[in-house]
Amino acid sequence: MATVILVRHGRTTANATGLLAGRAAGVSLDSTGREQAASAANRLAAVPVAGVVSSPLERCRETAQFILQRQSGRPHAPIDDDLTECDYGQWQGRALSELATEALWSTVQTQPSAVVFPGGESMAGMQARAVAAIRRHDAAFEAEFGPGAVWVAVSHGDVIKSVLADALGMHLDLFQRINVSPASVSIVHYGADRPSVYATNTDAGDLSWLAKGMASGDAQVGGGAGQKTP
Repeated sequence: MATVILVRHGRTTANATGLLAGRAAGVSLDSTGREQAASAANRLAAVPVAGVVSSPLERCRETAQFILQRQSGRPHAPIDDDLTECDYGQWQGRALSELATEALWSTVQTQPSAVVFPGGESMAGMQARAVAAIRRHDAAFEAEFGPGAVWVAVSHGDVIKSVLADALGMHLDLFQRINVSPASVSIVHYGADRPSVYATNTDAGDLSWLAKGMASGDAQVGGGAGQKTP
């Protein structure tokens, strides 16, 4: 299968002020977020990607544009609603410090699979649609560009954490153990037998080894020799 690079959007005005933006319109990258997105784009410039699929929300589309501008080719750049932020319902737009006093907060932290946000989406539903979207795009890019294809999905923190949890074989109730920072890069290769997670929550480091694609096969006992740069 192909390899997906999961990129969270850069920091936003809402992130900086401790608000849960959710799906609210008009939430853009702040100056720090633009610098973060540019840094991620610079790292990915060494990797010719087949496509950059983005959540429809502004902060993700802005981050995707930074990545696309640093690519030498013309990657596909579709928007996918299934990669959008979780629908937090009545929690949207409220301060995180205030939400932490709600009874539901502890369930979000310890048993997210049981959470349905008031007037919004369940966290299990968020994971199901996001994982299905990632696997759908992954299969499509492989079909068009071959098993060495590498592509980017630009999405949101909880969405990416849920995709990583699935790839790691973790129950959703454990996904709060995963951290996904603004403009961080995580890498998953969906092999024929199982996903392999090559990186999570990185904000530095050479990615040029991805330009050669990823070989599927058995896991190396002892860890193997690692990836070679081109």
